[in-house]
Amino acid sequence: MAAKNFVEELRWRGMLHDLMPGTEDLLIKEQVSGYIGFDPTADSLHIGHLAQIMTLLNFQRAGHKPYALVGGATGMVGDPSGKSAERNLLSEDVLQHNVACVKQQLEKFLDFSGTNAAEMVNNYDWFKNFTFLDFIREVGKHITVNYMMAKDSVQKRLESGLSFTEFTYQLVQGFDFYWLYTNKNCKIQMGGSDQWGNIVTGTELIRRKCNGEAFALTTNLITKADGTKFGKTESGNIWLDPKKTSPYKFYQYWLNTSDEDAANFIKVFTQLSREEIESLLKDHASAPHLRKLQQVLAKDITTRVHTEAEYTLAVKASNILFGNSTTEELQSLNEETLLSVFEGVPQTTISSAAFESYANVTDLLSVTTNGLVFSSKGEARKMIQAGGVSINKIKVEDANSKGSFSLLQNKYLLAQKGKKNYYLIKVD
Repeated sequence: MAAKNFVEELRWRGMLHDLMPGTEDLLIKEQVSGYIGFDPTADSLHIGHLAQIMTLLNFQRAGHKPYALVGGATGMVGDPSGKSAERNLLSEDVLQHNVACVKQQLEKFLDFSGTNAAEMVNNYDWFKNFTFLDFIREVGKHITVNYMMAKDSVQKRLESGLSFTEFTYQLVQGFDFYWLYTNKNCKIQMGGSDQWGNIVTGTELIRRKCNGEAFALTTNLITKADGTKFGKTESGNIWLDPKKTSPYKFYQYWLNTSDEDAANFIKVFTQLSREEIESLLKDHASAPHLRKLQQVLAKDITTRVHTEAEYTLAVKASNILFGNSTTEELQSLNEETLLSVFEGVPQTTISSAAFESYANVTDLLSVTTNGLVFSSKGEARKMIQAGGVSINKIKVEDANSKGSFSLLQNKYLLAQKGKKNYYLIKVD
């Protein structure tokens, strides 16, 4: 007996899109094994994958056994669903590297030990020795071309052109389901709503090959209220890998979501209970300017994907840019976070000799830094006297003194002009 109703959990969280008749009854009646596929075309997942990861997490917490299928074989083919062009095919070496990286990220979410332990499978393992002749005899003969042509994902690509490779993708994914059904007793495949056609090809193959009964469930695709694409920024995807998207930028993405999106995302991307979320929504409605909803969302998901320590650093970094932070907070940032926070601000590099020999702070912020902060000594002196200049969050009081500034990470100075203008000086 499942610990709780998985379908009902998805329903109140606003995640459920569609399911085959009998699916909910099956999930209430017994512990079920089910899977979701992840395409390893990069060496990291991004937040566009998070809804499916959370689906598996909800599935496991409802007492069922989740399988995460990493498509080492299907990554070599390319899925036409939701795409307007054919993707580049990747080499086996690149795909194996990507699979290993994706596995590490999934292990942060799913419990790979215990009675309903998650398992990782790679479809390359059962496809690598499967010959073309075997495939068309054992799989191809069971599904008609008419059935395959009727799929929306195929119809949408007919005008722009669809290769035979992509056309047969649904058979390859269908065989995944058949293999997992017969070898791992997987009775349900889950995925985004754009995967419905591929998933039901699998249920049909199971029915025709072994007279078995399998089920399908899809979740809503995540959209943003303003119509822009979820998970995308001007600089590209928001990745789960800290080398591709820093924890600070990751945290900022969630912190800056709109009220409407945050109310949706808090249900989908956290494991907070219904009561906790309803209480949060009520608090937020009474004082939206405090952005409590966004803060809880950003903390929960940043801590889960990265660590609590990285979350704390991200909060400190945010305070430096947008709050009344201290010199100590600035000094506590590691170099990676410091550079992430100030990416895009004007920067310059000066020699250590120049840093040791500047005459006074006015000279440092104009001549020594090649006019980066101030174009002239007069302009620098005037703003320092007005109290509008800080270095490393310490207000500069005397335009004629040299001052004593400790380098951040033994190589940086952070100059601030007014409230919002920052400049990073690297001493080489």
